[in-house]
Amino acid sequence: MADEKFGNILPGCDKGFMITPSPFNAVKLDVGVILVVGFLLLLVQGHITTDITLQFLLLLGFGSGGMGWIVLRTRRVMARVLASRKHAQDGPH
Repeated sequence: MADEKFGNILPGCDKGFMITPSPFNAVKLDVGVILVVGFLLLLVQGHITTDITLQFLLLLGFGSGGMGWIVLRTRRVMARVLASRKHAQDGPH
């Protein structure tokens, strides 16, 4: 009904709202998974061990490992994006 009255407000979007895929979507998914697993670990870490030092080390180890993984994945994606842009600028030889 709104399309009949006002026409297509966003030209070129006849099939609905679309967002171009980001090369960082896999990294975003990894961040989400790490956050969920980290939250679950936070909930159960008291049942895994009762020593507060071991609980801290467990959470610190998981957080550090998750951070390292995200940094590694982001660097890989950035290298791939920059290489593809450089290749596109150079053109075929």
